[in-house]
Amino acid sequence: MVEQMWRAVAVFRFVALAYAGALILRDFGDYARPAGGILVLAVMSGWSVLTALAYPRSRRTPLVAADVAVAVAAVLSTRWIDTAAHIEHGAATLPVSWVAASVLACAVAGGPWAGLAGAAAVSAADLLERQDLPQNTFNGIVLLLITGVVGGLVVRLLVRAEDTLDRAARREAATAERERIARDIHDSVLQVLALVGRRGKEIGGEAAELGRLAGEQETALRSLVAAPPPAGGGQVDLRTLLEPLARERVTVSCPAGAVPLPEAAAAALAGAVREALDNVRRHAGPEARAWILLEDEGETVTVSVRDDGPGFAGDRLARAAQAGRIGVAQSIVGRMNQVGGEACVVSAPGRGTEVELRVPRD
Repeated sequence: MVEQMWRAVAVFRFVALAYAGALILRDFGDYARPAGGILVLAVMSGWSVLTALAYPRSRRTPLVAADVAVAVAAVLSTRWIDTAAHIEHGAATLPVSWVAASVLACAVAGGPWAGLAGAAAVSAADLLERQDLPQNTFNGIVLLLITGVVGGLVVRLLVRAEDTLDRAARREAATAERERIARDIHDSVLQVLALVGRRGKEIGGEAAELGRLAGEQETALRSLVAAPPPAGGGQVDLRTLLEPLARERVTVSCPAGAVPLPEAAAAALAGAVREALDNVRRHAGPEARAWILLEDEGETVTVSVRDDGPGFAGDRLARAAQAGRIGVAQSIVGRMNQVGGEACVVSAPGRGTEVELRVPRD
């Protein structure tokens, strides 16, 4: 979209150049310095070609400033080239409307404020050249100011619309891919897990425990597949990541309303919660229960994972880290540190374990 705007500026510049050239050639014989008029026309032509080639590749401030400077110089050259009588009778400046291209370039490159600044510079040159403010000069200045501001606003709106369409297209593609993966999972993995769950219950014994685990994984996977995709703006409702973790021995409590978080923070929290549940299964035993509580505190979001397992001594994690076993440090504490959050693990023998995870909303 912006590339098309630069092409429009180039087209306007060449059309205005043709008009200015026709006037210069028409009045060539009446100038005080006719050769100067040809020189200005040559500079305007060369600059038009240069900017048409350069702007799509480079939109930096020096080039835009140089564009305005060339336009100002072309306006001021009128007093040196044209006769005083011609100027006093209201003759147009040598570049006439060609200078508006530099104002449009400012608007496209920097928005309405840049367009206004470019228009102010060219308008000041008009006043210096004319040394008066007749009606036609006043009208030209007003048109330049309107061009700079409105042109900048139009460009901003077009850029935002293009970004919105791009995000919508990406979300649509992601949703289509998600649906395709969901179909594949439903046709393969979920059916296998359901079969293992049924057969495990039928066989009994150790197979029953495997069947129970398969059933839990089937439930979790179905919830994950059915969960809505992340909302726009990089925000995710944290509840959609935590609620699928509920099991027969895992209770998840969430607020009634959405708990939006940036995608990175939400993913880190959900990953840390899953690691905490894995620790419950590994160290507290298959009969242990766990409770997940999500709290939205405004500026921060807190998730606590508590279990009724045997617990452990307070210095166990520190001793594990000294011995090189840094599972909790990496999988839980490390995840939270990466998103500016923090994790606290509290436990005591016979009193279970509680992991508190906290991240700032921003």
